[in-house]
Amino acid sequence: MAANEEEAMKYVWEGAIPLQIHLHKSEVASHPAPPPALVLAPRIGYLPLLVHLIKPYFKDSLPPGEDSIWFDYKGFPLKWYIPTGVLFDLICAEPERPWNLTIHFRGYPSNVLIPCEGEDSVKWNFVNSLKEAAYIINGNCKNVMNMSQSDQEDLWTSVMNGDLDAYTRLLPKLKMGNIEDEFSRKESLSSPTSRQGGTEIDVAGQVKTARIPVRLYVRSVDKNFENLEDVPEIDTWDDISYLNRPVEFLREEGKCFTLRDAIESLLPEYSGDRAQTSGEEEAVGSQETRGEIKMVRIQGIEMKLEIPFSWVVNNLMNPEFYLHISVLVKAAQR
Repeated sequence: MAANEEEAMKYVWEGAIPLQIHLHKSEVASHPAPPPALVLAPRIGYLPLLVHLIKPYFKDSLPPGEDSIWFDYKGFPLKWYIPTGVLFDLICAEPERPWNLTIHFRGYPSNVLIPCEGEDSVKWNFVNSLKEAAYIINGNCKNVMNMSQSDQEDLWTSVMNGDLDAYTRLLPKLKMGNIEDEFSRKESLSSPTSRQGGTEIDVAGQVKTARIPVRLYVRSVDKNFENLEDVPEIDTWDDISYLNRPVEFLREEGKCFTLRDAIESLLPEYSGDRAQTSGEEEAVGSQETRGEIKMVRIQGIEMKLEIPFSWVVNNLMNPEFYLHISVLVKAAQR
């Protein structure tokens, strides 16, 4: 693994969000009410994995009995199977630090959230996502299926504990591989050995590098806004579209496949953004009817759409080999 890739992976694994967790007022059985709990939540982690830290803090304030634990943000229930960092990027257009969440120990909103049985459910979700990603990348998931039980446990434990070294030691067994980014490719194409190979280039001059597992979360806002602090609060998951679809990574000689290209392949209705921002006359007249991409976030970074997609894939993927992309759009006006 190249030094810059190691640095980027370390950045992803060390990313964290400061949380201020409040016990819902209807569940406070002590006086005075307990102060909020302060927790540093890993971006690549999941909210249910924080319960072992939070529950002991509130245990003396809870009434008898217990329901499935869940979290909300300003009354908006949070889906437990979405990584914490993705939830934050998606819901807080203007980042809030600390992020004020409310924890509940009863009244599970089963009409909004699928059931969660704690760590076991999160582990199942992670392993299932890893198998899906392997199938997309390799055409099968046998490398994941053939891992020993102890290796699978070690892999999950490394993710749960944020142990990058342990995770890195297990990576070769998954055999997922990297795609060649645009920068290293330019250097390799200039060498005699690379020019002699060329087995990936077909007669049309195209290179099919990979199929990339992508989860795209699109938050749609009807209201006009110029600044992120003006984005209205979200109150329903109906405002968020979810796409779990691979990006076909095709590269043509002399052209760079960008993050914009990847997003437009998933959201063709926004492909006019390139024309809108270029000042072409035909785009000006259609701005009132078309939607507009206002922001793209990956791992907390507001991304430039012209960045090579290969770099994004190699450096900003989550441990289950999915690239999670949060997109904020101004909805089309009809």
